[in-house]
Amino acid sequence: MPQAAPPELDDEPGRGRSLARQYPRGLRIEPHTHTWAQVLYAVSGVMWVEVEREALVVPPQRAVWLPPGTQHAIHMLSAVEMRNLYLHERDSRHLSERCEVFEVNGLLRELITGLAERAPEDDAWLDAAYRLASIELAQAPRSTLRIPLPDASDRRLATLCRAVIDNPSADIGFEQHAAWVGASVRTLARLFTRELGMGFAEWRRQVQLALALSRLAQGEPVNAVARMLGYLPSSFSDMFRRELGVPPSEFRPTGTLGGTAGFAEESAAQERA
Repeated sequence: MPQAAPPELDDEPGRGRSLARQYPRGLRIEPHTHTWAQVLYAVSGVMWVEVEREALVVPPQRAVWLPPGTQHAIHMLSAVEMRNLYLHERDSRHLSERCEVFEVNGLLRELITGLAERAPEDDAWLDAAYRLASIELAQAPRSTLRIPLPDASDRRLATLCRAVIDNPSADIGFEQHAAWVGASVRTLARLFTRELGMGFAEWRRQVQLALALSRLAQGEPVNAVARMLGYLPSSFSDMFRRELGVPPSEFRPTGTLGGTAGFAEESAAQERA
């Protein structure tokens, strides 16, 4: 599996830093930290970000706020065009001290991409853009889409969760998973509730959504993604809308939450495929 190293940042305070990189599908960035706070964003593609005992699914409609010193790892679920901002601790004290997923509107998207892609020649523009981005970050709506992950204390639960992440199809029942890891359904149900705070079915839906986003970002037809996950197309659309606020036919891998209007006609052919 291809891997990549995170960028190096000096500890000199001043205006923010930025990063623009392309990563292929399947690439992993191993667990690491930064002394600066980070805004982790993909202008196209979908990322799976692991922070402590949580996985965050990050399509272009969302970004991740990582306070200084937060350990995180990244897996590219599709080809990714990454655009990151880095803020010195001195300039991010008004922002959250915990990792958060926030929604990206059109203004914030343009600020992030402009800072990451623009040559650093206009000091006044850069200072103003970083200040405005910081204000927008503080005001942006937060997302609750988080997938809890088990620790290594129970091998059976950890093995089952990894198997579901690798293949989250609804065609594989809880009983089959339980038999495969050598535990009773009752034991595993208790472990899911105690360790992950939700039942198996709800947890698997979160993983399914992650895989669905990555497949849709690669242009796969909606109906094909639904069948691959073991859903009827109508049931899959209902689940997707509940979690992301838009039906899969209106999901666009390079859009914002406010930018899906007019996309339905373009995607109608995919729905019928």
